[in-house]
Amino acid sequence: MKYISIIGSTGSIGTQTLELVRANKDLGVTALAAGSNVDLLEQQIREFHPHTAVLYDEQRAEELRLRVKDLEVQVLSGPEGLIEAASEPCCSLVVTAVVGMIGIKPTMAAIRAKKDIALANKETLVTAGHLIMPLAKEYGVSIYPVDSEHSAIFQCLQGESDRDVDSLIITASGGPFRTKTKEELKTVTLKDALKHPNWSMGKKITIDSATLVNKGLEVIEARWLFDIDFDRIKVVVQPQSIIHSMVQFQDGGVKAQLGTPDMKLPIQYALYYPERRFLPGDRLDFAALGSISFEEPPVDVLKGLSYAYDAGRTGGSMPAVLNAANEKAVALFLQEKISFTEIYDLIEDAMNAHHVIENPSLTEVLETEQWVYEFIESR
Repeated sequence: MKYISIIGSTGSIGTQTLELVRANKDLGVTALAAGSNVDLLEQQIREFHPHTAVLYDEQRAEELRLRVKDLEVQVLSGPEGLIEAASEPCCSLVVTAVVGMIGIKPTMAAIRAKKDIALANKETLVTAGHLIMPLAKEYGVSIYPVDSEHSAIFQCLQGESDRDVDSLIITASGGPFRTKTKEELKTVTLKDALKHPNWSMGKKITIDSATLVNKGLEVIEARWLFDIDFDRIKVVVQPQSIIHSMVQFQDGGVKAQLGTPDMKLPIQYALYYPERRFLPGDRLDFAALGSISFEEPPVDVLKGLSYAYDAGRTGGSMPAVLNAANEKAVALFLQEKISFTEIYDLIEDAMNAHHVIENPSLTEVLETEQWVYEFIESR
């Protein structure tokens, strides 16, 4: 039996991970952690019987304690609760699927407790990759990527030598606005932005896909996961979302990982690596597909990718600025307080106003996040 903890169990990745637990009798759950969804977390506790359950919101956690007092489960709250859930003695792998920089501390706690990581929290490596990757090496911990693009690269690299890699090619669907002009982008609505053409995801990541910020964050994440320079990480739009990413080698050969747009494949690959086991679902029908097309990313219109390359190359605390400014801007857009294009304005303003810290500590990374929030609120 393999025991896992899930940080972010009520979100898209968390619920799909639990579907895999439900389908595989050799997986067990030791801890479940969520933000504030008390109803769904209670259902999950009653089905999967974890030792520990966490609701980040203390008030909701108290409500949950009352609801599950008939069960043998400890209910915790706040950042300390997330850290304890990530450090559960019985688990061997922690799925970090929470959204935001809140995922950094539990990930580091899990690494120090020598738990392997199935990483679905972009912010952890985007803002603190310079801290996370050396820590994982120090404790002999493996980090398995759950993002479909990074999982694809990870799969393509199996059996290959790092020195033979020429470049990584990350694919993007282009989102709902890949054919829009700058003028057309000014009038798009929240409803328009939430209509992703291929993937079913949470609201925040769906907006990030529409702006191409998500693809930029993936570029920064890839730099840390695969220890490769930004000049060797390329992005290409592949609208059908059939090729999930590729690796080009020194001899000119290219390996690609293909599949239907289904996040269960990369999740299961991370849970069972290096084993590949049966996964029910649709299979690619190449005859029916007909063709796969490619385009250059429209970086002059959807500017999120350019901002990410700039932030990544600048380094230090700048990726944390990009990430925090985007988080705050997307939250305002989801509340319909700003327009779609103002997401870009807020990110650019924050990056221009920031004085870079060259090698920030975790405290300085978190202080940078707070500075960005205050900077945007002051406007």
